[in-house]
Amino acid sequence: MLDKLAAIHDRFRNLEEQLADPSVISDMDRFQKTNKEYKKLQPIVEAYLTYKDLLGNIETAEEMLRDPEMKEMASMELDELKPQREQMEEEIKVMLIPRDPEDERDVIIEIRSGTGGDEASIFAGDLLRMYSRYFDEMKWKAEVLYENEGSVGGYNKVVVEVKGEDVFGRMKFESGAHRVQRVPKTESQGRVHTSAATVAVMPKLEIEDVEIKKSDLKIDTFRSSGAGGQHVNKTESAIRITHLPTGIVSESQDGRSQHKNKEIAMAQLLRRIQEQQRKAHEAEQTSKRRSLVGSGDRSDKIRTYNYPQNRVTDHRINLTLYNLDQIVEGQIGGIIEALQMAENTAKMEEGMT
Repeated sequence: MLDKLAAIHDRFRNLEEQLADPSVISDMDRFQKTNKEYKKLQPIVEAYLTYKDLLGNIETAEEMLRDPEMKEMASMELDELKPQREQMEEEIKVMLIPRDPEDERDVIIEIRSGTGGDEASIFAGDLLRMYSRYFDEMKWKAEVLYENEGSVGGYNKVVVEVKGEDVFGRMKFESGAHRVQRVPKTESQGRVHTSAATVAVMPKLEIEDVEIKKSDLKIDTFRSSGAGGQHVNKTESAIRITHLPTGIVSESQDGRSQHKNKEIAMAQLLRRIQEQQRKAHEAEQTSKRRSLVGSGDRSDKIRTYNYPQNRVTDHRINLTLYNLDQIVEGQIGGIIEALQMAENTAKMEEGMT
């Protein structure tokens, strides 16, 4: 582990020198890329230097053990330092787990009402409100690209673009079916109903991120149709993109403009093509880890929100909390961090086999 940390430290110092190089400073793209890598390595390097100091202190204390006059003090110091070393080693192991490069990406989130009629639409609105408060806490920028409101409140469907630091790395865990158990506002008998809404979180990809050629794409415009919400108009603002080699098609009429529709359709298309390429690659492997995130399929029930018991259960990691009132106000960081920890543990176990 020390050799790996030393190599990271060398790379960090090299990046530090590049950031002071006038030729790098004058090239904005290169400077931003270098600075991004520098900031990513900084916490690991800081932990490494602290760990090195700790090892040095342990070595000094062990030498002091040989001195009868210093033996008792050295023993007490070692009793304090050795648990610190074990804790630091565990923390550094987590920091060294390879990160999914997609974790840094901005996202497009689609929330749809599921089973449960009007109550499902209201719940979809509650989920958007919960996420919006979390976005504010994380200082992310969110923009509603499309909204189709329910007849008694909430949304039949809403699409949001979110930009910030490590957005996909946190929000990817939200993909799947969310279930709510409560007495609906529309229920006159006071009975608890179960309704659902589905969430799809897509990282924003660029064409260069996926193995396709621009010449393989056919882009058509067409007139928006259907209920479509208040922003759909009668101009040819809807977009359909076809990937000719695979026949994969993606279209959007959800955005407020042709430009936004193209963004949404392209994000969906690139994600589908990437998934196809990834599955083909995984099929060649003798074994593969089942992702904690799951397939992201809408049928994957990931979480239940039980209002009568003020309870939230995340079914993937068997986590149950009794602070639903706080969670619906945007305090979902604890759940996301527990999911990240479970994913990191799975990656570490995979690396040991």
